[in-house]
Amino acid sequence: MVNGITTAYEDTGGTGDTEGTEGTGDTGGETVLLVHGHPFDHTMWAPQTATLAAAGHRVLVPDLRGYGASQVVPGPTRLETFAADLAALLDHLEVRDRIVLGGLSMGGQIAMEFARRFPGRLRALVLADTSAGAETPEGRRNRDAMADRLLREGMRGHTEEALAKMVSPRTVATRPAVADHVRRMMLGTPPEGAAAALRGRAKRPDYTDSLTRLAVPALVLTGRDDTYTPVADAEFLRARIPDARLTVIEDAAHLPNLEQPRAFDAALTAFLRTLPAAPAAAPLRRPALG
Repeated sequence: MVNGITTAYEDTGGTGDTEGTEGTGDTGGETVLLVHGHPFDHTMWAPQTATLAAAGHRVLVPDLRGYGASQVVPGPTRLETFAADLAALLDHLEVRDRIVLGGLSMGGQIAMEFARRFPGRLRALVLADTSAGAETPEGRRNRDAMADRLLREGMRGHTEEALAKMVSPRTVATRPAVADHVRRMMLGTPPEGAAAALRGRAKRPDYTDSLTRLAVPALVLTGRDDTYTPVADAEFLRARIPDARLTVIEDAAHLPNLEQPRAFDAALTAFLRTLPAAPAAAPLRRPALG
């Protein structure tokens, strides 16, 4: 149980590969926690998990509550709840070092919420295909309507409609296995969990001001052809974060980590190499979870 719910996760690297078990993270590399987007699960990070673990990093990839094999909790599930779940997972695993936290799309917004609430636990931030602004009134109505639809119809109709925006047409044509992976994740998402997240995400705050005070390095990535969060959104993040670099991944839409994993991983591993030597771990202070 993590923060009162059953949470599925993979803990790769360090003292050995585990699934849903504790580890120590004694690798000499970074501890990297990657947060999936909506409506996916932790397997969206499979290429990065393999690359980072092979490079000596410890990689934590959970299923968010309501997604994958984690417990579905009646909604709405706000971003601060997801962030508290991540902090509780780190406590459960006794991770005392500061972490590199990465997230894509909704996962990026959860990462921004985590950075706002738990800045002392961060070593660096990675934001992929995401945006900092609060939801618009029209966006809130659309998310609530989509939540109602998913509860009424299930995931299939939305999956087939959205797939062409999640990955680029080039990916669908030349890498059908990637498109099939994305489709399986979407179809496998419990509609109740997806609806809970949609309703909570509709109430998200604007993270722009908190990002201007971010005291750790940041990497911003985006797919050149992303229409959900265009390159302009990534440029906005890069301009507001004091110590940020931007990488635009060519021939990719909303999921460049799956569409172009070599380019994505090259940017990520290069960024990790730039981080200064980590100080000795301090005694873990358990944050209050809300």
